[in-house]
Amino acid sequence: MPLYEYRCDACEHSFEALQKMSDEPLIHCPACDEATLRKLVSAGGFRLKGEGWYETDFKNSGKKRNLADSGKSESTTKKNDVA
Repeated sequence: MPLYEYRCDACEHSFEALQKMSDEPLIHCPACDEATLRKLVSAGGFRLKGEGWYETDFKNSGKKRNLADSGKSESTTKKNDVA
């Protein structure tokens, strides 16, 4: 279930709520009990950090360590073979 961020327009209280995607948005602020909550658009909590994460996933594939580079070299060799 995703986390959604909310902010109250009346008291500016902000919080996160764990909800299903099919749930209705929250309306009432838990701090002031006013019906002025607004759902915020925010960045997701999932990030891929560090060194090339996909290189370590394909260690057993021989010389093909970087799949993006291998595609470029294959297309270059095909053009040279045809000409």
